Amino acid sequence: MTRPIPLRKRLLVRLLITSVLIAICSVAATAWLAVETTTRAIQEEQGQVLTEDMDILRQLSGYAATHRDWSGVGKTVRALSDRTGRRIALTAPDRTPIADSETRDTALPPRAAAAVDPLHTDTFTEPGAQRTGIDPRAVGPFRLPRAERERVRLLAEKRRACFSNNGVETGITQMPSGRSVLVDEDGTVDGGQVPTPCADGVLNTPTATEEKALAELNTYAGDCLERVGGKFPSLFAATVDFTDRSTLTRYLGRKAETGIDTTRDQDKKAQECVDRARRRQLEPYVAPAAELFLGRGDSAVPHFDMSAANKAKVTGVAGLVLALTVAVTVLVATRLVRPLRALTHAAQQPPEQHVRVPVTTQDETGILAVAFNDLAERRERMEAQRKAMVADIAHELRTPLTNIRGWLEVTRDGVVDPDPELLASLHDEAVVLQRVIDDLQDLAAADAGTLRLHREPVRADELLEQVVAAHRVAAEAAGVRLHTAVDGSTGPDGRDGTPWLDADPVRMRQALGNLVSNAIRHTQADGTITLSSRRHDDEVVFEVADTGSGIAPEDLPSVFERFWRAEKSRSRRTGGSGLGLSIVRQLVTAHGGTVTVTSELGTGSVFTLRLPGAR
Repeated sequence: MTRPIPLRKRLLVRLLITSVLIAICSVAATAWLAVETTTRAIQEEQGQVLTEDMDILRQLSGYAATHRDWSGVGKTVRALSDRTGRRIALTAPDRTPIADSETRDTALPPRAAAAVDPLHTDTFTEPGAQRTGIDPRAVGPFRLPRAERERVRLLAEKRRACFSNNGVETGITQMPSGRSVLVDEDGTVDGGQVPTPCADGVLNTPTATEEKALAELNTYAGDCLERVGGKFPSLFAATVDFTDRSTLTRYLGRKAETGIDTTRDQDKKAQECVDRARRRQLEPYVAPAAELFLGRGDSAVPHFDMSAANKAKVTGVAGLVLALTVAVTVLVATRLVRPLRALTHAAQQPPEQHVRVPVTTQDETGILAVAFNDLAERRERMEAQRKAMVADIAHELRTPLTNIRGWLEVTRDGVVDPDPELLASLHDEAVVLQRVIDDLQDLAAADAGTLRLHREPVRADELLEQVVAAHRVAAEAAGVRLHTAVDGSTGPDGRDGTPWLDADPVRMRQALGNLVSNAIRHTQADGTITLSSRRHDDEVVFEVADTGSGIAPEDLPSVFERFWRAEKSRSRRTGGSGLGLSIVRQLVTAHGGTVTVTSELGTGSVFTLRLPGAR
């Protein structure tokens, strides 16, 4: 009696446990993903808000750097507010309103977001501001008039052409002051090696406007620079820096001219002098400092609150998912287990019953049921073949043994004398018996995989000649002609084209001999049997063609089965044992080849052997 399956090992229970675990993991993963996604969205939103704040400050600082007052900033404030959705308000340091995107009755935030002062900026949103704290868009008296801008632009075009003629490609960009400068691929102004023909210094020579502004700047910085230089007041001076698109002026240490080295502290103090002088010089040209107030407006930063209500929602959804998962799993698992149980029940039946199972689905279980039915059918067929083979073997052995026993008994009783003719008849019966036993032994060895092959290089033409010589007498006795045809044409390289194969010559003669013997038995007198060989790609193809009676189409799939005969009425002595073609297939398969047959009733048959070739 079959032991019952433990509950924990039943497929339905396993599927249910697996589905519940998957559901739990899915809910947990979904909750974690939701929290992570929300957190990331909050962070991205905060980053976006910070970016918007910096952009607003940069825009307003640029306005202050290029205007003397805030009188027209209202339009810019409203445009920025419309684009960002934020409230933007500008006031004087004493909270006197300058511009506001909301109505004046709206209260300001408690604290200012930033101070807008182009001369003391810490936003660093523009290149160069980080070094001096001065917005580089504040140029004041260094702004070039139109005539000087055009003249400098033409000089820049001429210098770029010179660079290009000397293999250096550059571009032209305009500084905030209106001066045109050359930049290389990475944006460096006059960077890299300057070709000698282009180093005329014309482009970098200050214009009249710049000379006037520099003189004013050096006047403002004079006392400070003298204190830094000590007894060498001419060691420091301010000049225009044309190698930086952002820093407009800086100190010039005249070390090469004076031969006097300056310390790092002196250089730092000198630059501070220039920066202070620049602020003093630019102050009349820029808007006064203001306070910037920013409100949230419509773009409030989202807040993820895992409150008790939210937790209850997550728990409820998780419970619903689990319940649905269990219900669906039970439904699906029941449908899956039902055909499996039928398969199990059928497999537990006695083998002789050959039980089939109904195929009710088209999925993997249905495919398994079809495979089970095919297996049962093959087992039933093989069982029938086994019984038939046992009967055939018994009959094949009984016939010669009965003949031998009968003749021996009548000889023992003195009915006949043991003359040479009787001994020859007994010998023939023993040969038939030995042939059947040898054939069965060969088939058993092939089935067990113990058939030994002694491979060596074999010429196809010699192999065919040996087979023909061995069967010539039997063919002549039957009135059948044997022919050979070997494709041994010389190749384009002049080498002999005779096919060679790496095979056991004895076993190959046995296989071809069985085909020839079979053809002789089924070919009438004056018929022809042709043995041919040729090379096809990497294979050697043997063909045994006869002009015999042929094989019916419905019998072709069975010709290589054991003890099969096309003519059931033929005697075993004249019709063979029915094992020859089976042995041919086993021997060819052992050599790594294939054997096929084509035939037509009344015309003849062609057996084709394809074997791996050799050099």
